[in-house]
Amino acid sequence: MDFIRYAESSAALLNTELPDVDALLSHLTPRSWLQTQVTEQDLSALQAFQSQLRPVFEASDRGDVRAVVTTLNDLLIQHPVTPMISDHDPDDLHMHVANRAASVSELLISEALMGLANLVCDLGATRLGTCQAVKCDHVFVDTSPNQSRRYCSDRCSSRANVAAYRARQKAAAAS
Repeated sequence: MDFIRYAESSAALLNTELPDVDALLSHLTPRSWLQTQVTEQDLSALQAFQSQLRPVFEASDRGDVRAVVTTLNDLLIQHPVTPMISDHDPDDLHMHVANRAASVSELLISEALMGLANLVCDLGATRLGTCQAVKCDHVFVDTSPNQSRRYCSDRCSSRANVAAYRARQKAAAAS
């Protein structure tokens, strides 16, 4: 099981607006085999989960380890995860987080929670963040070696750097 990928998928899920089933189908484009199974109940469950998950990223961004752990533990109780060993490649046994009968929302929620729980245990509870760019509220997973990530994407980082450069140039010209 690639817990980092699952944790990053949780951030992508949180950053995706899900006003309707079509938006969920679009979000699942890279996993087209799931698209045929999507229901209105999946949409409702994932919308609710998004509002429950955001406080985990916000607490991590504040450095509030206790809130990260408590909130994740509460979510793990609310959304029990059933791990299983996948043997589709006998030379590469690995873990998956939901049984084959799980709904799309149960699968995505389970992956998100197991990914985040393992990331928090392996790398620490302050590896999740909210974008520091002006007018951006997206979240991210920080796997950088020195825990220095501040933006959700290269685009936000570039915009912030250009704005800071222009502000320095303007201040220098005014002096």
